[in-house]
Amino acid sequence: MSMNRKEEIVLVTLELAARKGLANVSMSMIADKIGIKKPSLYKHFASKEEIVEAMYEYLRRQAKETANIKPIDYSTFFEGKTAYEVLQTVVQGYIQMNLQENMLNFYKVIYSERSLNPMAAKIVAEETDKMIIATKQLFYAMEVHKILHFTNPDMSAVSFAMTIHGLMDYELDQNNGQCSYETDMNLLDDYLKWFCKENAV
Repeated sequence: MSMNRKEEIVLVTLELAARKGLANVSMSMIADKIGIKKPSLYKHFASKEEIVEAMYEYLRRQAKETANIKPIDYSTFFEGKTAYEVLQTVVQGYIQMNLQENMLNFYKVIYSERSLNPMAAKIVAEETDKMIIATKQLFYAMEVHKILHFTNPDMSAVSFAMTIHGLMDYELDQNNGQCSYETDMNLLDDYLKWFCKENAV
């Protein structure tokens, strides 16, 4: 019962924030939308910040499950794949995770408020850190299995993760915006091919 209520609070807060902006959502508003008294809401979460932190963890976990993202056994994962296919699979999994409706709504809210809201900025930074760490692990494994070679795997991972992040944002902007000029819709794929060529064994 308690966990179900927490999930309900998280999803209602996301719905309100997507419509009104996170800064304009109050604990009273959340309680009213759910149909409970404000003190009952505080039994589950001490603050709006705590709800948003829980929202990030909950939505990320749900998105990973839906996208079927699990810990990778690199020996099995690399078998029969080219470097390009490995990177394409990993990147597509990450994109699928982040483009699910609830996750996308969450990022729209967080990204729009990160310059003014320290909590929103913290979550964006946390997500970037997670991506960099996962990329470092992948690149070390690719180096060991002689799939790609990196002069500096750590900096290559940072560069790759930040570029993928930027290209994902660019594609979202392309899809959401009405561009009056022709844009390169295959930039992410072109980047993966270039990256594999540059770091070939």
